[in-house]
Amino acid sequence: MGLFDSIAGQVAGALAGQGGAQGSGLLQAVMGLINSPQVGGIQGLVAAFQNNGLGDVVQSWIGTGQNLPISPEQINAVLGSEQIGKVAQQLGLSSQETSSELSTLLPQVIDTLSPSGEVPQGDALQSAMGLLSSFLK
Repeated sequence: MGLFDSIAGQVAGALAGQGGAQGSGLLQAVMGLINSPQVGGIQGLVAAFQNNGLGDVVQSWIGTGQNLPISPEQINAVLGSEQIGKVAQQLGLSSQETSSELSTLLPQVIDTLSPSGEVPQGDALQSAMGLLSSFLK
């Protein structure tokens, strides 16, 4: 998993540049969001983006090419104000700041969790998320 280690390290490094503790809190919040029963894992998250007309955007994060950008407003539309509010409360940020941070981090996390261009399933997903979480410690 050398390539995955490298990519996860890049995400962790980018978070460190966002303010260390806040960055790691944001990554923990994203991981919690992905694991949330309301979201339904990465597959549920992908479906939510597709259902909101953003299938091409989320597919770019999963694929091996360039990640397409997403706006904070689009993040809010996909996740909903309730989910954004929960994450914002965890982080001590406003909903607007949280949507902005998620619009930067979520593409990186999804990209990192799908290094081969496919959404990992079952044990592979748990292993990948565990490895990414290990960079928080």
